Amino acid sequence: MSSVAVIDYGMGNLHSVAKALEHAGARQIIVTSDAQQILDADRVVLPGVGAIRDCINELRQLGLGQVVRQVASEKPLLGICVGMQMLLQRSEENGGVDGLGLFPGTVKFFGDDLREGDVRLKVPHMGWNQVKQSADHPLWHRIEQDARFYFVHSYYASPERTSQLAGRCHYGVDFAAALAQDNVFATQFHPEKSHTNGLQLLQNFLAWDGRW
Repeated sequence: MSSVAVIDYGMGNLHSVAKALEHAGARQIIVTSDAQQILDADRVVLPGVGAIRDCINELRQLGLGQVVRQVASEKPLLGICVGMQMLLQRSEENGGVDGLGLFPGTVKFFGDDLREGDVRLKVPHMGWNQVKQSADHPLWHRIEQDARFYFVHSYYASPERTSQLAGRCHYGVDFAAALAQDNVFATQFHPEKSHTNGLQLLQNFLAWDGRW
């Protein structure tokens, strides 16, 4: 039976992610901080909410930074929200935080004066927004172009390589809604909060054998 490990480093909405995976059809879900259990799983999810410095510090204190890198080279890995942001090289948050470096690029602040024309936009970006698919990836299977997903974030990913951009979104600025490379797919939005489209993406992840 295919197993899914949800990495528990104390900084994610683990229950919601696990329940969404169960609803998507996963039968063996392990919420764990144990490196060997993570490495033994067939697929791995890296969730994350809150401040990126706290997330990356907790991940590294548990010795899981290198585990995530190893998983990324061996099996399907899904990063969610701050779990996606940690996969980049660096974040502007808290004066600068180094990430895991799987994706070249920077996590940037929307700013205190984010505007769309003459309209000032609220930060964080919170709610539903359209995602324009930038790549023909297996995780977009049966999800329409410009489908809506649920976002909650004040910082956004700006990758250096357009080849790794799997989905785009716009909120005052264009930003990466999804990144993909080899066995890794990562979303700024929360699939576990995105109803039908999120459930389909999780089902696609459970069926994905990695790479594309």
